[in-house]
Amino acid sequence: MDAVNRCGYAALAGRPNVGKSTLLNRLIGQKIAITSHKAQTTRHALMGIRSLDGGQILYVDTPGLHLRGGSALNRMLNRTAENVLAGVDVVLLVVQALAWTTEDGAALQALRKAGVPVVLVVNKTDLVSPREKLLPYLAETGDRYPFDAVLPVSAKRGDNLDELERVVLQHLPVSENLFPSDQVTDRSERFLAAELLREQLTRRYAAELPYALTVEIERFEEGEGLYRIGAVIWVEKPGQKAILIGKGGEAMKETSRLARESMEKLFQNKVWLDVWVKVRKSWSSDERALNQFGYLE
Repeated sequence: MDAVNRCGYAALAGRPNVGKSTLLNRLIGQKIAITSHKAQTTRHALMGIRSLDGGQILYVDTPGLHLRGGSALNRMLNRTAENVLAGVDVVLLVVQALAWTTEDGAALQALRKAGVPVVLVVNKTDLVSPREKLLPYLAETGDRYPFDAVLPVSAKRGDNLDELERVVLQHLPVSENLFPSDQVTDRSERFLAAELLREQLTRRYAAELPYALTVEIERFEEGEGLYRIGAVIWVEKPGQKAILIGKGGEAMKETSRLARESMEKLFQNKVWLDVWVKVRKSWSSDERALNQFGYLE
């Protein structure tokens, strides 16, 4: 690693469900991005700040680039990802080992338009056995584009991430660090609280209504040793509200408990969490609603 200090932006891009958010959390060393097995869990560009001896890497996790058209929300997710790509120093195209789909191809096409250096990151190598099966895939996929590097990694186990960071740092401009060394994200605790509640909802209700809900934090008060947080879960239909609340409200109580515990772990503070469920018809197709809920950034 060279002696100069480097600092710049590296986008994590790719189709949904290749492990971008898990990779970000592993690189940063703590959980700031929510994860689930459901596509489109990531809905915002989220920055993770990684301070190293040679500088600072500003990783930007993006919504998965996908081919689903339809709603204003889907269009917004693609637009957010594409806008991020236009303003970074290097892009990490994350793909899943031994897989290449039409959406992987669409993500690569978006990178061609962006015109920035691209490192191919082949994730989930821990699932490949025997290891030799990976070699022809790396060769074939590496020929799809003049990648600056092709790196097999495992975000789950942390395999080869030191080499990934070395490569990324070399692509960043010589610059002083932009953030304090102990800062891990540019997002507010209010934003992170909404995401942690949405994570639990996405995990619990993945089969019933993964895309029909969003979370808005109406109250966030920081007291001595206690955060008081009031959250509204917005859905699109009365029937969805009934599903969320469940019989006797037990399902919502459990979801809220898990979210509160996640918040307490991240904030290192006690949390009092109040949750309400409200209906706003077709919010995911309404740009005014998307703006209110913080999606049009």
